[in-house]
Amino acid sequence: MSLSKPVRRKHAHRRTIICNGYEREDGMWDVEAQMTDVKADSVDNPERGGYVAAGEAFHDMKLRFTLDKTFLIHQVEAAIDESPFMMCPGAVHVFKRLEGTRIGPGWQRKAKELVGGAQGCTHLHELLPVMATTSIQSLWPSMDEDVMDAGAKVMLNTCRTWAQDSDVVKRYLPELYIEDPALQGS
Repeated sequence: MSLSKPVRRKHAHRRTIICNGYEREDGMWDVEAQMTDVKADSVDNPERGGYVAAGEAFHDMKLRFTLDKTFLIHQVEAAIDESPFMMCPGAVHVFKRLEGTRIGPGWQRKAKELVGGAQGCTHLHELLPVMATTSIQSLWPSMDEDVMDAGAKVMLNTCRTWAQDSDVVKRYLPELYIEDPALQGS
């Protein structure tokens, strides 16, 4: 199902987020994200030579995690190639604090403590949830069965498909299925 036809409008801004997962030859995994913001019109900006031209990247930021198959982050690299202020690239070093953390339940909360707010970069921080789910999607096919089961339990009740009373859970994870309590006793 597509979106309905919009009213006439003028394009103002495009944000693009690209996130890729890579299996490395050393058995580790890289997950890389890039976020770019591009304005349809030129924007005044004294720190970028007076303005940022239409079609030129207003933001261009990258983040890479190197992790193992248990989702333990071994290395983090961040880069801010384009930003509206000269001081923005100074925030990249705080993302190293994510090294040694493990993607899983509570990880986003922990990441916010380590790199969120005034110590980090809002836009790099916005990439973290996308990178977490890309990590799971990248590693999922290669996971051992016990890791796969643990991952399924983490996904339980995170959306309609993974609801404990869904047909998907009933079919593929019957041991975790619970009939809709509203239907019990009918």
